Amino acid sequence: GLGGLIKIRGDRCWRDLTCMDFHYETQPVPNPVAYFLHQSPWWVHRGETLGNHFVELVVPFFIFLGRRMCVLHGALQILFQVILIISGNLSFLNWLTMVPSVACFDDATLGFLFPSGPGGLKYRVLKMQEEAARGALAPLRYGCMVRRAVHLALAALVAWLSVPVVLNLLSPTQIMNTSFNPLRIVNTYGAFGSITKERTEVILQGTAAPNASSPDAVWEDYEFKCKPGDPGRRPCLISPYHYRLDWLMWFAAFQTYEHNEWIIHLAGKLLANDASALSLLAVNPFEGRAPPRWLRGEHYRYKFSRPGGPHAAAGKWWLRKRIGPYFPPVSLRDLEDYFRSREWPHPAVDVD
Repeated sequence: GLGGLIKIRGDRCWRDLTCMDFHYETQPVPNPVAYFLHQSPWWVHRGETLGNHFVELVVPFFIFLGRRMCVLHGALQILFQVILIISGNLSFLNWLTMVPSVACFDDATLGFLFPSGPGGLKYRVLKMQEEAARGALAPLRYGCMVRRAVHLALAALVAWLSVPVVLNLLSPTQIMNTSFNPLRIVNTYGAFGSITKERTEVILQGTAAPNASSPDAVWEDYEFKCKPGDPGRRPCLISPYHYRLDWLMWFAAFQTYEHNEWIIHLAGKLLANDASALSLLAVNPFEGRAPPRWLRGEHYRYKFSRPGGPHAAAGKWWLRKRIGPYFPPVSLRDLEDYFRSREWPHPAVDVD
């Protein structure tokens, strides 16, 4: 519900049903399936967007429409999350979202999963239910009463904390990804309220040349573990695992390095051949050599290649075109004042 309202009130493409024309290509960390789904006809993408609205805006109300509709709600929500898992690397988000939907399936629905013979789990549960129906349950013990009281108190607390969340949900100026209390027990969340229409990437490059501006300087790319870099590298498949640095690089690419000072910190670590920073990357072009003298960030626009086209035939999953510099060439000496002003320890060169 929250995600659906965020979308329908947010980016216009959710209302004109064109968001899925872009999503597979521009999501944080695409997987191989996203490459092929992106090539689907326009009418498939329109259907995908309508399906998203149906599951996020209509299906949640099924919970209140009786047992069968509640079971249908759980099945549709889990199916929806499975589709999202298959079509992109959205870390553990979709796996966690499936967990509450399990509560939609009662014993009668899940009974086929358990043996029904005498002494089996299903048999014992049915016997307990029959005893409860006859009123043969033992009187509540003190510990059980205390537990129920604690449950009611927690329910009341969550209900009270949820008031501003519900008011935000009903507001036409709904806020996404916000906490309304210091306990952070109840929050608002909504993914992809707006969709980026083109994919840009920051490519970190280093050179051993003494002069960064020399036309003879050879710049070599650092490769991350999952985010797009080398156009010929197949998109990764990591869900439910999460490469946080790769995810942050996606955000950095449609902002500037002034908004993401941590990327300059990373550049300093790479200039120093820092082992912990390099462990977060897939390819260090200076492995076994002295670290680079200069490091820069280049800004590129990326697009999926088309299956059957000349670029795909050449083994390229991506096409990329340079936009310009993301941050200029820097050396360890250049970064001394930058690090000092932010009270960061200046990286020492790792000679191992």
